[in-house]
Amino acid sequence: MSEMPAAGRPLRRRVITEEVHEGPARATAYVCEAASCLSAQSHDVTVRLGERAAEAGLTDVAVKRVGCIGLCAAGPLVEIAETGQLFERVRPDDVEPVVGALKRVKPGDARRPQGPFFEKQVRVATENFGRVDPESLDDYLAAGGYEALRRVLSEMTSTEVRDGITGSGLRGRGGAGYPTGLKWTTVAKAQGAQKYVICNADEGDPGAFMDRSVLESDPYRILEGMAIAAFAVHATEGYIYCRAEYPLAVARLRTAIRLAQRAGYLGAGIMDTSFTFDVQIRLGAGAFVCGEETALIASVEGRRGTPRPRPPYPAVQGLWDCPTLINNVETFASVPAIVRRGPGWYAAIGAGKSRGTKVFALAGRVVNTGLVEVPMGMALREIIFDIGGGIIDGRPFKAVQTGGPSGGCIPAEHLDKPVTYESLIELGSFMGSGGMIVMDDTSCMVDVAKYFQDFCRDESCGKCTPCRVGTTQLWMLLDLITRGEATLADLAQLERLAGIVQRMSLCGLGQGAPNPIFSTLRYFRDEYLAHIVEKRCPAGVCAISQPAEVMA
Repeated sequence: MSEMPAAGRPLRRRVITEEVHEGPARATAYVCEAASCLSAQSHDVTVRLGERAAEAGLTDVAVKRVGCIGLCAAGPLVEIAETGQLFERVRPDDVEPVVGALKRVKPGDARRPQGPFFEKQVRVATENFGRVDPESLDDYLAAGGYEALRRVLSEMTSTEVRDGITGSGLRGRGGAGYPTGLKWTTVAKAQGAQKYVICNADEGDPGAFMDRSVLESDPYRILEGMAIAAFAVHATEGYIYCRAEYPLAVARLRTAIRLAQRAGYLGAGIMDTSFTFDVQIRLGAGAFVCGEETALIASVEGRRGTPRPRPPYPAVQGLWDCPTLINNVETFASVPAIVRRGPGWYAAIGAGKSRGTKVFALAGRVVNTGLVEVPMGMALREIIFDIGGGIIDGRPFKAVQTGGPSGGCIPAEHLDKPVTYESLIELGSFMGSGGMIVMDDTSCMVDVAKYFQDFCRDESCGKCTPCRVGTTQLWMLLDLITRGEATLADLAQLERLAGIVQRMSLCGLGQGAPNPIFSTLRYFRDEYLAHIVEKRCPAGVCAISQPAEVMA
């Protein structure tokens, strides 16, 4: 591993593993070593827990590094595999309660962590979370890894694979929700001797960490999903485009690629068949616009990451002008389970045209921040108050923002709405890649719109005037409002300009930039009017709400 613990010391391997004793372990402690828990010294917890178990004579237990367990707010997390007992905020110098729990495990114990946070989730893309060592190919294989690819190569044709993905109802989890099977079919039918598969791991939405967690926790699954897709569309080369700001994810991906190549799961003659597919990593510099497909392709090719007009679409003319399949991390992570369990199983989950599950990064003013995977159609209230545990300090819920900078803010009156692609659009928001930021009554919705507009103007590539100039002008108008210097004419201008930017921008960044403005005006216009007419901020956030002596 290339990452370093907070103290700068080289990482040490776990002291006790499942290999130090004969036969299966009587008890296993899973220690989360995803980025969030690692930043809170979870690797030191792994090492110390192994040392204490050895000192206590527990030669029949294992201490095992795993990926994200999900409840990030309570890390570092340690789970006793056999009982489902979860220890929160474990410190390296206080592992005795975990050691005691390991002593008490009895043969036959088997259950997962209890409580609404875990029980209400449905794991598909994240089914291996908290169960496998992210760098261990053996762990992945023991959890059913590469069974789907083996079945595809030995029992199915490319057409059957595509038909299965189509029948499952899987839609692109990167945000737009385009039918995955249709995209795969388009690439398969496109003319071209060379075809490519790209995994879009350029996750840049504020508050989003879904793709990063999947890459850190289950990298082999992404490689398997990409290989299945490559077989389905007749591609031989693949790329994972990941931002360099994810060093742990990149390190684990590199390890997974190397070990998969050695074991014959990547490269020439995969699983002793004629199928050839290999994967390379391309690092992005953190430009949000490179999440757009054509900008991403330009960046992979070594050019400046700016979008181009479509058509032609990448499925027909993409990387180096060859047909190219681009799906995001979560989409590829869902594919192996669909192949193993069948498209009907996946299609039975969800609601309406939104089938299967969706992974969300639950963040903001909610008790249980972390990573959750829920069936499509679950109500916002259930996600925020049951799984999320409600609002911090019991304050009133005000809004939830979905879809990142291109999304919208949904108020309390719509908490019982189901979460689907269609329902979120009806509410003036967007599914996006899966960010879900919860706000209470201390948030000013004008200031929220200003924050996202500031993000969009800063991330604009500048290629088209509506986005380059328009997002800056929108931010300036919002800034006037938050300073109490705007008029009603400025508010009317804000709405007119937002419509122009939405209609005239070249790519999704500019087209989606006005969405937070539209949604906050739709549901919280009274806050805009309070800033403009009454010269006050109802939430007490903006400068106009401060006493004169503070402003001075």
